[in-house]
Amino acid sequence: MTRRTTHPAGKVTRITVQSKLLEGNLLGDPTERHIDVYTPHGHDGAGLPLLVDLAGYTGSGLSHSAWKNFGENLPERLDRLIGDGVLPPVVVAMPDCFTRLGGNQYVNSSVMGPWEDILITEFVPAVEARFQCGGAGQRGVFGKSSGGYGSIVHALKHNEFWAAAACHSGDMAFELCYARDFPAALRALAKHGSVEAFIEQLETSPKPKGDDIHALMTFAMAATYDPDPSQPFGVRLPVSLDTSERIEALWSNWLDWDPLTLVESHHAGLNDLKALFIDCGDVDQYDLVYGARRLTRRLTELGVKHRYEEFPDTHSGIDYRMDVSLPYLANALI
Repeated sequence: MTRRTTHPAGKVTRITVQSKLLEGNLLGDPTERHIDVYTPHGHDGAGLPLLVDLAGYTGSGLSHSAWKNFGENLPERLDRLIGDGVLPPVVVAMPDCFTRLGGNQYVNSSVMGPWEDILITEFVPAVEARFQCGGAGQRGVFGKSSGGYGSIVHALKHNEFWAAAACHSGDMAFELCYARDFPAALRALAKHGSVEAFIEQLETSPKPKGDDIHALMTFAMAATYDPDPSQPFGVRLPVSLDTSERIEALWSNWLDWDPLTLVESHHAGLNDLKALFIDCGDVDQYDLVYGARRLTRRLTELGVKHRYEEFPDTHSGIDYRMDVSLPYLANALI
């Protein structure tokens, strides 16, 4: 349990953004989105760096500001780090990017929505205008798991916008972290008969099962990396439905979004970042550590400055790693 401190508390302000880019989205997700914004004690945010928190799959930034058992929520963590003098004062935005398919990878998709553009052209400008924070050279993005994936992809593709990024246990090496899940997704389809029937029972169930959430994640990834708007919920899998044999033409569309692929064509601007942080638990149960090792090796070969760390833990319950990454990002931005 994290020891509570007596440092003065910052303020969390909830703002609302009406997303034009989500209008008419295929999933029917709400266009009105909330963003919880942390400002440190004694600050209104003006002139401070901005860090944007990308939640993992099944999460929302709004959950990161909520009460948490046996530990700190994100605002409490920020209060402690700032109060201890480890973290310089920063504004931290926690946007709600939840979708009907259970989460977000923070990239543009014809099915999930243009989430790259939403973050960059709607959410961040709204926060910066309200709190007079961030701006060019003073923006950082961080997240864990799917949020870590979003952070590293934004660093790769939008390093002219972001000045720093931290990827905690982000999705990469897709053949390791995703391909093994296709048989379970096929079993869910076989049980319910279709994607529509599967999602209907999930949305009406009084208690969604863990296996169903995992299958939903596979469908969400399909709608992200290889969306087909002509299919129910935009989902098509890159395997045959009867034998789970790989359909290489479709699987290659997934691999185009693997950070290990993207780094080959998008690494040139990474050295313009003020800070790039990547870490992963050495016994990550989703095998993400192997992809992280491949990425750091390739970044080193390409001459990209970055900080890479492994720590003795799994994929779960690793918010404490923000004690390392957030000061690293914020100190680089001031």
